[in-house]
Amino acid sequence: MERSLRAARLATFGFFTLNGFVLGVWVVHIPVVEHRAGIGHAVLGWLLLLLGGGAFAGMQFAGPLTDRFGARKVVPVSAVLCSAAVVLPGLAVNAWTLGAALLLLGFGNGCLDVSMNTHAVQVERGYRRPVMSAFHAFFSVGGVLAALAGARTLSWGWSAATTLGVVSVSGVVVTALAAPALLRPEPADAGEAVAGRRAADGRDAAGGRDAAAGQEAVAGPEAAADTARGRTTVRGTPPRIWALAALALMLMLCEGVANDWSVLAMRDVLDAPAATAAFAYGAFSTAMTVGRLLTDRVVARFGPVAVVRYGAALGAAGLTAVALSPWIPLALIGWTVFGIGLSGCIPQLFSAAGHADQDAAGTNVSRVAGLGYLGMLAGPAVIGPLTRFIPLNLTFFLPVAFCVVAVGMSRILRPVRTGEGERGHGGDRDRDRPEAGAPGALKHSEHLPS
Repeated sequence: MERSLRAARLATFGFFTLNGFVLGVWVVHIPVVEHRAGIGHAVLGWLLLLLGGGAFAGMQFAGPLTDRFGARKVVPVSAVLCSAAVVLPGLAVNAWTLGAALLLLGFGNGCLDVSMNTHAVQVERGYRRPVMSAFHAFFSVGGVLAALAGARTLSWGWSAATTLGVVSVSGVVVTALAAPALLRPEPADAGEAVAGRRAADGRDAAGGRDAAAGQEAVAGPEAAADTARGRTTVRGTPPRIWALAALALMLMLCEGVANDWSVLAMRDVLDAPAATAAFAYGAFSTAMTVGRLLTDRVVARFGPVAVVRYGAALGAAGLTAVALSPWIPLALIGWTVFGIGLSGCIPQLFSAAGHADQDAAGTNVSRVAGLGYLGMLAGPAVIGPLTRFIPLNLTFFLPVAFCVVAVGMSRILRPVRTGEGERGHGGDRDRDRPEAGAPGALKHSEHLPS
């Protein structure tokens, strides 16, 4: 089991990197595809909404599908679909064919996003310690590799169709190599096994429980036992999941603001040269990647509530510095601090949604990821109109306000209480650790080798 779990973790790293690489190569070739399709910036802007709409639809489609068939089956199919679809924009010759291509690419990306995050939750549950943030870091690594590869193929004079075709085939090959290592769906009576282990450790005073009661302890009050089928079913999406989704929307809107407006703010507000302005996004994205590589250890030590609470506060401070800074170096430091603060927040929301109910992990992740993705798309849509009334740098106080709201809402990541309460070895800090069933929540003394 230990070897298979490690293999599954490596495979999950592979799929996150593949997802970032596929999308990154597409982004690098946007100008070339735009020219080939014979469209302008305005039309491209509208067509990119189809990419976002397709992704949202794919997320909502893949969530329940993953719950029904397991991530082991859905992740490879989604990865092949996403990889195959990335070549289509390179073949588009007009707005209609490009729109259809982007819709399919978005749908494949949405399916892969939710299914691989759901599998990441399963891997994290197996490790019994936080590992989610590192997966998200490798998505960013995939984007960096895509930028390097795309720049090289463009310098060689390759067409967009050729490069995207090579990426498509490579994605299918990577999927074929990584898919066998994915974990099989967890048994429906996992809750009973957890309850049994707790009883053996002296943590379950009531002794043995039946499978339904054990699963309810793991999933929390959001799940209702269906004894006829011997598994837990979800009666609608719980309010707590929608609260996590709202938090994801706000924080990913903040991330979208950095993606879309950081360079422009440096140029228009501080009159930075184009080369210097590019460092704003570079500082933010680098800080995000490095932060996510380090966040898992911080979560294990202090819990997800602290990571979101102080991360959002740090992000608010960094973006405030950007908004008020009259100096280019201070603005670059602000974007770096903003990236460090946000880096660990979103992975904790995905993890909390996936651990809330083992049998509805895919659906819950799709809700959080879907609204979060809409928030990222809303960044340019919200900030742009505001610039008609106030300077660009002052519009950044809207995402600052969202970060402040996130600080107050961070309590939503606290463990779901069961009737007997939850005890651990961390004193008061234990209340901020993942909910029951999540890594570190019930079995602080049990660890698997890394």
